[in-house]
Amino acid sequence: MTRRHFLGTLAATTLALTIFAGNVHAEAAALRLSHGYGILYLPLMVMRDQQLIEKQAKKLGLGDIKITWLTLDGGNVINDAMLSGNLDIAGTGAPGFITLWSKAQGIPRSEVIGLGALSTSSLWLNTNNPAIKSLKDFTAKDKIAIPGIKTSLSAVVLQMAAAKTFGVENYAKLDPMTVSLSHPDAVGALLSGKTEITAHFTSPPFSYQEAKDPKITRVLNSSALLGNITLDVVFAPKHFTESNPKLTQAFMAAQEEANAFILADRKGAAEIFLRVSKIKLGVAEVEQMLADPDTQFSTTPDGLMDYVTFMGKAKTIKTVPAKWSDMFVPVFQSRKGS
Repeated sequence: MTRRHFLGTLAATTLALTIFAGNVHAEAAALRLSHGYGILYLPLMVMRDQQLIEKQAKKLGLGDIKITWLTLDGGNVINDAMLSGNLDIAGTGAPGFITLWSKAQGIPRSEVIGLGALSTSSLWLNTNNPAIKSLKDFTAKDKIAIPGIKTSLSAVVLQMAAAKTFGVENYAKLDPMTVSLSHPDAVGALLSGKTEITAHFTSPPFSYQEAKDPKITRVLNSSALLGNITLDVVFAPKHFTESNPKLTQAFMAAQEEANAFILADRKGAAEIFLRVSKIKLGVAEVEQMLADPDTQFSTTPDGLMDYVTFMGKAKTIKTVPAKWSDMFVPVFQSRKGS
């Protein structure tokens, strides 16, 4: 995305967000949010570090907002936290969001709504087993670490890869081999070579950390298989956005500001990532990851209907949106996403 195009999107979004302004009423004085561990969540980490939501809330006359940040990974874990009322806004893998959106349709106070895309990058399936060269080489003795079985981003993308390799009717062929582990824990398990974990399907920086070890080889690159589609999105309970239009507006404006910061100051963004994530890497290493053309940050979704089409065929969702924007707040109706 060019700087000119990005700034145009930012200006258009800022104008469109006024749809939330509505009638003046008391809104929540606190906000609970979550992000995961990796670079896919960088915009949220920038918002957290730079207190951008608080800044945007004050611009809208909301005063001081108490922000609570949680670190959660895995679509099923995040969805459970959202449904139990312990989260207001979350960053999550696109498949996990689509699953919850479909499941909650028509259920009062359980429906969720997208607030925008979050990030795009490549997922790498790395292995410490030299016998594995492709998905066809995995056996029942192998275990693939992912942050959550069935509904996490890695789980569904692995199913999509299996469908392309073995046929859509065999999309779940590798599911019995998957093990739920957080990305940081999975890195340690794979590199040690002393556990049952023989593969890890992961995103930056964890994929890069593993690839530096000569014993590790890459079996699959999701971008090569599926294209550079949106991997993560941000979403909220629909009733929360309706009850808190200005707070929702503040969040969305803060995300656009964070994306602009990442685009303008890659080194500063890398420093924030290391400060928030507490992952032990060099700034230059993270800058290199951010320079990868597969890694992009935009609020406009790209390729979400690819997940929907697959999940519909696999019958892992029942309610299928007619178009991607049906799953997002109204301001996205005019966006040229997919």
